Amino acid sequence: MKSQDIRNQFLEFFKSKEHSVVPSAPMVIKDDPTLMFTNAGMNQFKEFFLGNSKPKNSRVTDTQKCLRVSGKHNDLEEVGHDTYHHTMFEMLGNWSFGDYFKKEAIHWAWELLTKVYKINPENLYVSVFEGSKVTDKLELDTEALELWKAIVPEERIIYGNKKDNFWEMGDQGPCGPCSEIHIDIRSEAEKAEKPGRDLVNADHPQVVEIWNLVFMQYNRKADGSLEDLPAKHIDTGMGFERLCMVLQGKQSNYETDVFTPLIHEIEAVTNSKYGTSEKTNIAIRVIADHVRAVTFSIADGQLPSNTGAGYVIRRILRRAIRYGFTFLDTKEPFIYKLVDTLSRQMGDAFPELKSQKQLCENVIKEEEHSFLRTLDQGLVLLENIIEEAEGKKISGKKAFELYDTYGFPIDLTALILRERGYDLNEEEFEAELKKQKDRSRAATQITAGDWVELNDIEKESFVGYDHLEAEVKIAKYRKVETKKQGELFQIVLNKTPFYPEGGGQVGDKGYLEAANGNVTYIINTKKENNQIIHFAKTLPEDPQAGFTAIVDAEQRARTAANHTATHLLHQALRNILGEHVEQKGSMVQSGYLRFDFSHFSKVSKEKLEEVEAFVNTRIKENHELLEQRDLVYQEAIDQGAIALFGEKYGDSVRAIRFGDSMELCGGTHVQKTSHIWYFKIVGESAVASGIRRIEAITGDAVKDYFANQDKTLQEVKLLLKNSKDPVKSISSIQEENSELKRQVESLLKDKAKALKSDLKNEVKEINGINFLAKLVDLDASGIKDLAFQLDNEMENLFLVFGTEQNGKALLSCYISKNLVTEKDLNAGNVVRELGKYIQGGGGGQPFFATAGGKNPSGLNEALQKAKDFVK
Repeated sequence: MKSQDIRNQFLEFFKSKEHSVVPSAPMVIKDDPTLMFTNAGMNQFKEFFLGNSKPKNSRVTDTQKCLRVSGKHNDLEEVGHDTYHHTMFEMLGNWSFGDYFKKEAIHWAWELLTKVYKINPENLYVSVFEGSKVTDKLELDTEALELWKAIVPEERIIYGNKKDNFWEMGDQGPCGPCSEIHIDIRSEAEKAEKPGRDLVNADHPQVVEIWNLVFMQYNRKADGSLEDLPAKHIDTGMGFERLCMVLQGKQSNYETDVFTPLIHEIEAVTNSKYGTSEKTNIAIRVIADHVRAVTFSIADGQLPSNTGAGYVIRRILRRAIRYGFTFLDTKEPFIYKLVDTLSRQMGDAFPELKSQKQLCENVIKEEEHSFLRTLDQGLVLLENIIEEAEGKKISGKKAFELYDTYGFPIDLTALILRERGYDLNEEEFEAELKKQKDRSRAATQITAGDWVELNDIEKESFVGYDHLEAEVKIAKYRKVETKKQGELFQIVLNKTPFYPEGGGQVGDKGYLEAANGNVTYIINTKKENNQIIHFAKTLPEDPQAGFTAIVDAEQRARTAANHTATHLLHQALRNILGEHVEQKGSMVQSGYLRFDFSHFSKVSKEKLEEVEAFVNTRIKENHELLEQRDLVYQEAIDQGAIALFGEKYGDSVRAIRFGDSMELCGGTHVQKTSHIWYFKIVGESAVASGIRRIEAITGDAVKDYFANQDKTLQEVKLLLKNSKDPVKSISSIQEENSELKRQVESLLKDKAKALKSDLKNEVKEINGINFLAKLVDLDASGIKDLAFQLDNEMENLFLVFGTEQNGKALLSCYISKNLVTEKDLNAGNVVRELGKYIQGGGGGQPFFATAGGKNPSGLNEALQKAKDFVK
């Protein structure tokens, strides 16, 4: 069976069992601070398990793209070294939200595997939770055990401990026992030698778990105790790649058609062959796996960066690059070439791969170029560390600095050191790494207490589109401790006018006012698992009383103006630059806005002026807000609304229209475009290859901007003593400055000519080489010109000149081209070595190179050491 058929057959099976097929959620998570990425199929349904909202359908099925590279679920270092762990993978699942429970889940799982997929039941083992009387006082899951006994022989049932057969969402929250289904795909001879049940959960590559049936029936509280959930749920997950391995009769996930098209393309572009050696096999598996993770992440809107989720994506891509660099001898970008194969292979199931293909290629190619430059730089720095080493043991602290500051991979450092006969002090490196991780963990650590329930509410509602004030009650609250902000309270109201952070827009601030006039300030508002959380430094004196919730109206108005401006900006860019422009991110605050978009080149000054004029024309036209709430998603798209990739949209959406601009958006907006007052672009820059960023301001911020610009202009006029035409005065000064520069250059050339004859007399012959090392009072340009002039008049020259410019040291080396080839001399190597004496470095061509440094006092010693190269 082809992998596409296997996926479709799973979904069709559960569709026949009255399940609604839902699309995969984005792999990059937007509204859950506890997770960076979707790491399990259940993530998009957490709000239902937590009871924060009710699902439209109580039975659903899907295939969810997942990523496991950080935190509790971290398979990164196993990827490539074995044949069944992956970073990005598909999780096939069926779900019941308070509907069916263990009986149906177990019977349908067995029916699908043995009747539909026709897997031999004799190759399957199942497990049940044995209980955990010591920690949780939980008994054996007899209900699941009896159900399995009616299906399989008892010798194929395994009793699993809490680690293997009790699934938890996190330290707190819904959890429950589970039954895993394992398969043994070893040869008959191997099975006769050792029973498969002895290899379950033993990391055997041919005895693997393929399906986990989780029975959600408990809630884990902050103190570690368990309580029954109000409703029981089913949460299952089956690894698509492993299932394909089983059904296609392979011994490895990488032998299935999920990976073979990528592997063949890797072989073609790297001129390597899978199967020739274990190192080559591991490298190709790593690259085939990682290109999937990186491409899906970029298509979902997460670009590689230096922080957060973007750092994780960059780390995955760099791991793939260094495996190619080290084991496949790839010194040029090539991973971006695999995106086309992946798009053709999986684009039907995941259309974002097709629509975002060009962007993914551009970003990956630029990242490859950047990291290959880093590797080149790191090799030079590593060489310096080796040369400065005392003995054969290399400092772990220095290796960590190379890793942490310059991004040079530690495994590559260790590999090079081994090849050169050196040992790395790994204990020292690990100690430095632990310090860094502890600092990072401490900065983000949050300790949360249990929710204190105060008032029953059927459904929390957001009223902030229509009102900035509302009479409210606190539904529940909890205390949290953060390293950064200290003690905070998270408050959930029965209804709220506070807009929660989302869609790039910051959360509202304001306060809760009690009847006696006491106020509790709301310092931020966020959304977590479909629940609006209000953050406060204190809790009201009487949390059960009623309150008036009041939003900071001035901040909201400024933020709304900026948000509406991003819609008009998006429209302007698509009209002026082309329909290829798509929003790739935004940040909307009260003070300014930031808008990221796909575009292949820098936006010219003229085009930016057109964009600015377009937006201000829409503002002047005073378009009214036309808002449609609870609109069917497809109906909104058919009307021309723009949806953003990487966003999760429900069945019903909110569409915002200003004139011809129409987008799906949950943010707050002005009622008329004239309320924006004016739009001013203050910056345009690159974010990544194919991604540009515009920063802009509106309203009061523009008024302040113009006032500051006018103040600066008045100061310039005073300095120029010309209040009528400062531009003409500055132009005159520039012309005068250019003339003075020409005169200085002419004087320096004359000075160099006069110096040349003196220097010729100081040249000394050493081993057939005309050598000179001397301090000179010339700038870099003058030194270069002097060196080339001397070479025209003398043969076999080896020149090293030093000079001090503005408190910095400069070394220049010139070597006659015949010496470069005949004597194997290289000016770049010379300045890199001599650069140590001036606390700097540099490089250049073999016949001419320069080095800069911050220690001019080291110039004399550097010049003395230059003679060593020709002795």
